[in-house]
Amino acid sequence: SLLVNAAGELRKEKVRLPSSLQGRKPNSIPNKKIEDPVAGKVNTSSLATTRQQLSGFHLLPPRVTLGVLKEGCTYAATVILKNVGVNFSRFRVKQPPPHTGLRVMYTPGPVAAGLQVELEIEIFAMVIGGEDTGGLEEVSHDIEILTETETLLLPVRANIL
Repeated sequence: SLLVNAAGELRKEKVRLPSSLQGRKPNSIPNKKIEDPVAGKVNTSSLATTRQQLSGFHLLPPRVTLGVLKEGCTYAATVILKNVGVNFSRFRVKQPPPHTGLRVMYTPGPVAAGLQVELEIEIFAMVIGGEDTGGLEEVSHDIEILTETETLLLPVRANIL
């Protein structure tokens, strides 16, 4: 029950449910999809009663925080893009502008249902602008991942020393 904790005592604060259980995804913008007459539809009774959308991707982790980076060095992080739908889906990554120092490396192509691809987020730590910022500059950018049903936003944060 959400009213009592594991010890059977009344909870003092409300329980926050994860967004996956609430039926929505953080940092995503739905696309106005035109129905594709070629795509196969799954009409089984087990899927007929679900309310959740049967296509889409999940990002693991949903955000990338790289911490404090040394200027002039290259750093990388791996993000997994998993197809949680019942059909194969395609995606495309909109590369960030060069002044951010970010680059996304991935293998393009369709992703089968239940499978995943790795996105390699690479950052070349560079300080832009000549003003004195106390030796620390913050890089903050949302990488856009365009899928057939929505646009996922992957926030990338770092501080350059």
